[in-house]
Amino acid sequence: MKKKTWLAGVLLILAGIAAASYGAWWWVMQRAVPMQGARVDYIIEPGSGPKAIARQMREAGIELDEDQFVWLARLAEKDTQLQAGAYEAVQGDTLWVLLERMAAGDMLQTRLALIEGWDYRRIRATLAQNEQVRQTLDAVSDAELLERLGSEFSHPEGLFYPDTYVFVPGTTDYDILRRAYHAQSELLEQMWAEREPGLPLKTPYEALILASIVEKETGHSADRARVAGVFINRLHSGMLLQTDPTVIYGMGEAYQGRIRKRDLQTDTPWNTYTRAGLPPTPIATPSKAALEATLHPEKHGFYYFVARGDGTSEFSRNLNEHNRAVRKYILNRK
Repeated sequence: MKKKTWLAGVLLILAGIAAASYGAWWWVMQRAVPMQGARVDYIIEPGSGPKAIARQMREAGIELDEDQFVWLARLAEKDTQLQAGAYEAVQGDTLWVLLERMAAGDMLQTRLALIEGWDYRRIRATLAQNEQVRQTLDAVSDAELLERLGSEFSHPEGLFYPDTYVFVPGTTDYDILRRAYHAQSELLEQMWAEREPGLPLKTPYEALILASIVEKETGHSADRARVAGVFINRLHSGMLLQTDPTVIYGMGEAYQGRIRKRDLQTDTPWNTYTRAGLPPTPIATPSKAALEATLHPEKHGFYYFVARGDGTSEFSRNLNEHNRAVRKYILNRK
């Protein structure tokens, strides 16, 4: 009888210890974790185990007990599921909530827009100015970047698709450019395969070049296919393209918002007033709509156009009509 009483007592004590332990862990899991601020953003580096993750969270301003975090991760069998990336902790989050969020990969995300018509220099500047993007290309030349991307081209202009890119803070500038490069390559390949027959364009790259000109020359979306048709007509007939945006691109930083007669006469590889055919590279990032217009241009008899000043263009079939349009819309003479 005494032995049974002793055993019952031991079991009761053990049950009490177990209940106390369970209660302690329940308290640890369910209490709000103190943190420095209403919101704390933190980044978990690739290859980090629970101990390193807990340290990175503490360094960011989440005042958790590192040992408790490690034990909880192991007891919950989530220690091998925690994913690297950028996360957000907010006031009221429990240790369990934080743990589950990282195991599920519920990461903080942000957005960056690359706008159609931008040149490559502006794209790189936008990436460099974004505090959420990790900079890795400062010492990388354009040639080295293109080699890493597996590109056959020697010039980066026009090769990156304009879009809004959602990414995890801490993503590298290279990763975003890689996504934009492959998106543009895939789109161009697909659209080239579906192009209008008989175009005076020999390669997808030539289509990209002309689309970049259409992008810069078009302020009114309804005019895109007609503008593209003008350039197609000129290429077919052997006329000079004579488009100001190519001159501006060739001027580089010398352009100060105004083109003068001597600029039109100063030869550069991109000056379509002094050189026949297409320039050697795109002059900007063309949109999908500009590519569509270039590869499916409107068929017409126009060889000239001039901006009306309201975003639309006046189209002409011959030089006399064009000169009248210039007097009306540019020189304000009828």
